[in-house]
Amino acid sequence: MGAGRTAIVIAGAAALFLSLTMGIRQSLGLIMVPLSADIDVSLADFAMALAVQNLIWGLTQPFAGALAVRTGFRPILMAGAALYIGGLATLAMAEGRWGVLIGAGGMIGLAMSCAGPSFAMAITARVVSPAPRSLALGVVSAMGSLGAVAAAPLGQSLTTDLSWRHGVAGFAALALIIAPAAWAAGRVDRTAPPAGAAAGGGSARDALRLAAREPAFVVMACAYFVCGMQLIFITTHLPAYLALCGMDPMLSASALGTIGAFNVLGSLFFGWAGGRYNKLALLAGIYLGRSMVLFWFFRSLPTPETTILFAALMGFLWLGVSPLVAGAVVDMFGLKWQAMIQGIAFAWHQVGSFVGAFGGGLLFAAAGDYDLAWRLAVGIGLAAGAVQLVTGLMRPSEQLAAG
Repeated sequence: MGAGRTAIVIAGAAALFLSLTMGIRQSLGLIMVPLSADIDVSLADFAMALAVQNLIWGLTQPFAGALAVRTGFRPILMAGAALYIGGLATLAMAEGRWGVLIGAGGMIGLAMSCAGPSFAMAITARVVSPAPRSLALGVVSAMGSLGAVAAAPLGQSLTTDLSWRHGVAGFAALALIIAPAAWAAGRVDRTAPPAGAAAGGGSARDALRLAAREPAFVVMACAYFVCGMQLIFITTHLPAYLALCGMDPMLSASALGTIGAFNVLGSLFFGWAGGRYNKLALLAGIYLGRSMVLFWFFRSLPTPETTILFAALMGFLWLGVSPLVAGAVVDMFGLKWQAMIQGIAFAWHQVGSFVGAFGGGLLFAAAGDYDLAWRLAVGIGLAAGAVQLVTGLMRPSEQLAAG
């Protein structure tokens, strides 16, 4: 098999496991209300489990990335596949908060650190030459978003027609495909970086020191906190918000599916744009755009039409950050430690995710509505986008590697 065909197979497998791991976890909010009505788990407890998932994912991601340099990608990916399937099985059999916390929280959180976006982006970057790399990252991110298009309607239909346990079982059946996809993506361990690719060098400690001293990276990582906060607030609490507003439960699934579909267009666009324009300024545009869409949607009662429009707009601005962040990390630091350094930035993203999931539930429990939660999400997002924009304009991402 030629090098080009091998790269396509590996990147395609990375897109497939990314699609499944992301699509299923983004759909878990669909079972929150029926699960809470069936077993002794409150909405706040479920939100806490998803918050723990995101926190564990973020805190373990840098270690998984560093370990992949030593052991290769395939063992880490296969461990992630096993943990993901086991986490869904544990959740399906849960009888109380501990089953939900261990399954949806701890096990899936660990699985995502081993088979999530950082690994998919790192694998793709290693097999694609520099010129088309940003577009390739966008394509993988776009294909990776299709999982929600299948997972959300499947989970909602099984939950509505049978029970939430059947919905989770449907998710687990989809998750079985993660293992062969991870195995195929692990072929990256036997490939050499393409000609002209900056491999990077030094030790992990050297790479961490370099990252800590780069202001553009520090700002990008901090802005990534707000990214996680906004996205997980939406995926966790949008179904409950729509239910409170009296909307049809299937509208939540349609909205999450729409987010996944338009995420394809957004990922492709920002992957293409990242190869031509300032990656950091594009990230700022995403954060500012999301915040304005959030403000528009939550300031009045939703309708089916405005909900789908909101999902389409937010979907376009969803995972477009992944190719931009991954590309910026490669521009700054090369390929060798990309998974680890991107994992450092992603740790901040996941701290934000913890705040978005648990903080949204906490504010709802205190106030009885989501008004304060969405206002904070908008305000913090606008501030982060403005700082990211100033930083990007001061030092364009394409100059960082030589800076």
